[in-house]
Amino acid sequence: MLESVWAVLPRSASVLHYSADTGPLIRTVGPSVVTVHGVASRWTAVARSPRQEAQWRYRVKKAIQCTNEVITVSESSADDIAEVFSVDRDLIKVIHHGIDSAAFSMPATLSEETGAKIPERFVLYLGNIEPRKNIIELVRAFETPEIRALGLQLVIAGRPAWNFDSAMQIIMSSPAVNYVGFVSDEDRIALMQKCALFVFPSLYEGFGFPVLEAMAAGAPVATSRRGSLAEVAGPAWELASLDAEGIASSLVQALSNDSWQADVRAQGRTWASKFTWSRSIDSHLQTYERLVQN
Repeated sequence: MLESVWAVLPRSASVLHYSADTGPLIRTVGPSVVTVHGVASRWTAVARSPRQEAQWRYRVKKAIQCTNEVITVSESSADDIAEVFSVDRDLIKVIHHGIDSAAFSMPATLSEETGAKIPERFVLYLGNIEPRKNIIELVRAFETPEIRALGLQLVIAGRPAWNFDSAMQIIMSSPAVNYVGFVSDEDRIALMQKCALFVFPSLYEGFGFPVLEAMAAGAPVATSRRGSLAEVAGPAWELASLDAEGIASSLVQALSNDSWQADVRAQGRTWASKFTWSRSIDSHLQTYERLVQN
């Protein structure tokens, strides 16, 4: 594999960074690091099929063994990696991702194509279509009487990612859902700015970009606290239960809580602004410099 070919190529005063969980199958000849983004399967069985999971764990384990250092993107992910792959927790470097808060706070305009597909008031889910995102229970929540009584549609934006057949079937057949598919960056920001509530009922996240992006855009956010979301969700409303009834109950509470609604847009923007790419880049550079010097 190309990752292993790079591992044995001679390099001078440089660090080889494998940035997407997997890496070489043989030890690198120079300093190297792998970023492992999380271990969803420690907490949920829906992330991958058993075969997919076995292959992924083998590749991640080899990448950890064959590189000099492990980076991950949240404290919860570090805990999971240490437990599942038997890595000393103190040796795992946590570097949070950043977001471009300014880009999400600038007013954005919906394209005519996307704008024609959505109602005036709506709740938004934006992200991949895959089992870990818990979309089937979210759609079922919008079919309950208490959500129907609010007169709000669920808008789902995102592309099918993997193991998505069941979710897409219920999305396309539900009268409670407006599915707009994959959208442009401009439409993504505009949808977040326009929605009455952004909802993210994920069963596990290694980081949770959509939650921070929605807060940076000024959207009220309701989310689970699974995985890293306990670290990054800040002032978001907690979805305490992640079945359809629990999601519905939490959403009704969030949408009817006037004091939370009045404060959370500003609070969310302030919270999201703490996660900067400059801080993330500086931490990566410090890691590279230390590896080169050792």
